[in-house]
Parts: sequence; C-alpha cells; structure tokens
Amino acid sequence: MLAHCIGFAGYSNSGKTTLIAKLVAQMKLQGCQVAVMKHDAHGHYKEVPGADSSIFVESGADAVMTLSPDMIHIYEKKVNVSLQEQLLAYAHYDYIFIEGFKKEKHPKIAVFRTIEQSEIVQQLEQRPIAIVTDMEVGEDAFPEYRCLDLNDIPSVAAFIAHYFKSNLF
Repeated sequence: MLAHCIGFAGYSNSGKTTLIAKLVAQMKLQGCQVAVMKHDAHGHYKEVPGADSSIFVESGADAVMTLSPDMIHIYEKKVNVSLQEQLLAYAHYDYIFIEGFKKEKHPKIAVFRTIEQSEIVQQLEQRPIAIVTDMEVGEDAFPEYRCLDLNDIPSVAAFIAHYFKSNLF
C-alpha cells in the first residue's frame, strides 16, 4: 500500500513550513508515520557549514548518510530527480507531506496569508482540494473550495484524513 501523498502549495512566507510542521506533530499524536518532502527548485539548500556531512558534500561525495540512534539524513546526488521515484521509496509511511512541487499531479492544499498570496489558487494547474488561510475568507471569495483555518491544526488534519478515507486513495 502506498502512502497518502498531499502537497502544500503557496508562495514564500505563506505559512507552508509552519503548517506542515504542526500537521506532522498532530498526525504523530494520532499514531501516524509521516514523511515530508520539500522542493528546492533553485538548488539553494545547503548542509550546515562545518558539519562533517557538509564537508563530505562539499568534497564532492555522491552520497552522504548521517546515521543517528533515531534518525538518518541522506544526501545523494542524482540527475533528473523524480518526485515519483522518491514517493515510492517512502511508500511505507502513512502520509507524505509535500512542500512545493506545484506542477506535480498529487492532491494539493493551497496555503496563503494575504490577498496577493491567494493568487496561488489560480496559478495551480490542478485544482486544489482545499484552501488553508488565516484570512477572513468570505463564502463568496472562494465558494467552490473548502476553506480551513491555518490556526486550527486538528481540523486540517481531520480534513486530510477524511479526504483519503472518502476517496479511497
């Protein structure tokens, strides 16, 4: 059985990372295993300078695994990295939360905190399954979408769980 994959799409400073972190904590309280995949479209992500793993990466290593008693961090150079390939590698989790990857075909929740950021709803090629915001969004602003409160994490988590149960994903 594959993990339930759901994306969170929004512009910078829209609250995606904070929302995902809070949802991970909420889902863990419910006994779920959750993975997070973040899109680094511009290749800006860097290991912490001076850490051994960072030194190995900078030396040109093709893969670096950092093993701790309760965690593994994997850095691996690949050409033509595919989200689908990575989703399959982590299919044994209950959920995979995906930050970014706006153009991929998985179900997405649009996240925004300002009128300008709300344009993400129209920018997505695939219609989002819901909107999460802390703005006062009137029923007439986005009548065709389920609007959820950015600060009501249990409700967002419940929506996600119900979405996958009702759609039999």
